[in-house]
Amino acid sequence: MKRTIVHSLFHRFAVVAVALSATLSGLHAASDDRPNILWVIVEDASCHIGPYGETAIKTPNLDALAAQGVTYTAAYVTAPVCSASRSAMITGMNQSTLGVHNHRSQMDSGKGMGSPAYHDSYHLPIRMIPELFQQAGYHTAQNSGVKHSGKRGKTDYNFIWDQFEYDSPHWLDGPKDKPFFAVLQLKGGKSRKNDTGKVDPGSVTLPPYYPDHPVFQKDWADYLGSWLQVDREVGTALRQLQDAGRLENTAVFFMTDHGVSHLRGKQYVYEEGIRVPLVVRLPKGRFAGSTRNDLVNQIDVSATSLALAGIAIPNHIQGRDFLAKDYAPRKAVFSARDRCDETVEILRSVRTGRFKYIRNFMSHIPHVQPNQYKDGKEIMKTMKLLHAAGELNQLQGRIFNSVRPTEELYDLRRDPHETVNLAREDQHKKTLLAMRTQLYDHMVSSRDLGLIPEPILEDLGRRYASKFYILKQPENRTLVRDLINIIEAGENQDVARLLTGLNDEAPSVRYWAATWLGNLTLADAGNALVKATGDADPTVRIAAALALSRVGQPENGASIILRTIEDDNWLTGMYAIRALEWSGIRTPAAQAAVKRALDSPYEFTRRIAKRLSTQF
Repeated sequence: MKRTIVHSLFHRFAVVAVALSATLSGLHAASDDRPNILWVIVEDASCHIGPYGETAIKTPNLDALAAQGVTYTAAYVTAPVCSASRSAMITGMNQSTLGVHNHRSQMDSGKGMGSPAYHDSYHLPIRMIPELFQQAGYHTAQNSGVKHSGKRGKTDYNFIWDQFEYDSPHWLDGPKDKPFFAVLQLKGGKSRKNDTGKVDPGSVTLPPYYPDHPVFQKDWADYLGSWLQVDREVGTALRQLQDAGRLENTAVFFMTDHGVSHLRGKQYVYEEGIRVPLVVRLPKGRFAGSTRNDLVNQIDVSATSLALAGIAIPNHIQGRDFLAKDYAPRKAVFSARDRCDETVEILRSVRTGRFKYIRNFMSHIPHVQPNQYKDGKEIMKTMKLLHAAGELNQLQGRIFNSVRPTEELYDLRRDPHETVNLAREDQHKKTLLAMRTQLYDHMVSSRDLGLIPEPILEDLGRRYASKFYILKQPENRTLVRDLINIIEAGENQDVARLLTGLNDEAPSVRYWAATWLGNLTLADAGNALVKATGDADPTVRIAAALALSRVGQPENGASIILRTIEDDNWLTGMYAIRALEWSGIRTPAAQAAVKRALDSPYEFTRRIAKRLSTQF
């Protein structure tokens, strides 16, 4: 019933919006001089171009774009991986607020496909940015590459968006008397073939956290070479606008979806993963050749684009119009990394003008977890070999440490590569406390869903019609704080609080209580954990079973893990086989379960099963 009411209201809103759009369109029909909006989004690339001081390559077209526009030196994505970042950009919302924070999730097909029983809850509960433009009378387009072809560009959103369709693949297909909103997708660092070999590996300067090794030098040189192709494509895109007589009335936003695909880049909240280029060329030469150093979140591009077009910014949008006359620069920007493919992770960061604070909510496991995507890269294979041979220094080998600090604090002014963790330095206690508080307050105020284990999140999303509505419920109003508190109890070895947490009303709290009782390897917790294997929630049962393996009682939880791998909630099944991988249980029964999981309907369960199948 609740879902029916929500969708009924949503439909009424849509009808009113369409009618309003038609009215606005009619008003502008005679002479529509509203600016065109073009987003140029490059994949997998950081700020290694001329406007940001890169000298190993020449990027004349990007240099020219910067000379004609504004270069933002402190622009940050809200997530260091494509689907989560793009989901945030296209909605103007933090992905963790909307419930689209887990990479490749909430789709009804492909790698991110979830169980069909949950598909209704995957529909977006708000309007995407291009949909708002379309309703306001704009022609909307989304294309792959600069060629005028019928090939649509990358979307990769973590939601079902079948209620909207772009008007065409390319803005050139639209009417000349109608403004357009267009998204141009460029491969960038995702494709390094065209210009491979054009940058001398011996000329590159690697960050200090990477070894000065030929494999890394070549990889970095090839990455820089990919920028040469992007530069040519940007030049072509600008010429297309010029030839069509539309350049001077087009606002061009040039950016990347996250940082370079490297060990501390993509998928991590270090600077290499979340700091991105942002160059904005505005009509009439506004602010041409200027530089701004204030902090910008990439979701701000959404709000700014709407404002330039004279479209009212809906209340749900969390981005800010950074070109507004009354704009107050952000005091901080926030980023988040969650599950990427089959690898469960929870990282949060806040960056101020000088400092970066990183919160590792899964500090009990290493940075380098098994991951098919990253493990297949030559740089990762090389890094592992060098680590095994003892050829990495302390900084370079840090990612292989068995556990992580719960908190990291870096002075970016003095340490731009984030090499010295100041979190335990007495002179920085005040800064640490302030930034921790700042992050926690943001997680609460933005209704960050990231601490809810994904299988539980999946069930709650179905219950409330969308994950977006979970933390709007009265019964969940303190859930974010409660989850932070139970995780801190584990980190502080507060066993009494953890044992109490096993009986909490919220399954998410019970999950973390069981997890941390296992992390502390307390044999005395065995009886409580055995009892927890009978919990009403299957994800809590899995956590208790894995915890039992950590306290030396794997036999008391093995059957729970094995029979849950084929759960109807596919995320629960993935958590179960992930628990099997971490537990070390390698019995004949486990081998049989893994063999069945090779045919799982869920892509990421199959990936773990494939990895596990070699261990028997």
